[in-house]
Amino acid sequence: MRESNYKGGRIVNIAARTAVEPRQGKGMTAYTVSKAGVAALTESLAAEVVNDGILVNALAPSVIDTPQNRKSMPDADFDSWPKPRQLAKQIAYLVSAENEVTRGTIASVYGKS
Repeated sequence: MRESNYKGGRIVNIAARTAVEPRQGKGMTAYTVSKAGVAALTESLAAEVVNDGILVNALAPSVIDTPQNRKSMPDADFDSWPKPRQLAKQIAYLVSAENEVTRGTIASVYGKS
């Protein structure tokens, strides 16, 4: 992005709820640490590239409503989970020209849970 003729850009990473609420990651320590790394990368990179017009953000979803998650947690309340289309809408905004100032954000997208 820095070397292209186009000035600026957008990056959206995917962290997880456990990145900002590590105690939620009980039993998933490696996953929690890796997603916390994504969150730290997002915040650090956002500060590093802002003068190049590049805005870096991340989403931190809770359990996403996917067929695999439903299968692995059949007794869960699926209606409380964020839907992939809802996450896509958040990403679309963050990468759009409408987003002129949001950077370094780890956006919580927990649904109703």
